[in-house]
Amino acid sequence: MKTVKVYGPGCKRCAATETMIRDAAARLGLDVAVEKVTDAKSIAMAGVISTPGIAVDGKLVHAGGLPDAAKLDGWLQA
Repeated sequence: MKTVKVYGPGCKRCAATETMIRDAAARLGLDVAVEKVTDAKSIAMAGVISTPGIAVDGKLVHAGGLPDAAKLDGWLQA
């Protein structure tokens, strides 16, 4: 099971990113645990400068704006 964290204050882009992750995981048949991180200190400690940020299994893979769907698939399948 992959662990994915979505870093952000809870804005529309953050919610859309979470939906994209869940949809991609379902489409790919992957078991993914998604956690939303909204605490500003935790976001900063993760190295996220621009939200939303995405970490897969503890590795920050994206920050700022909605992720590219093809890249998202790659991060989840890696």
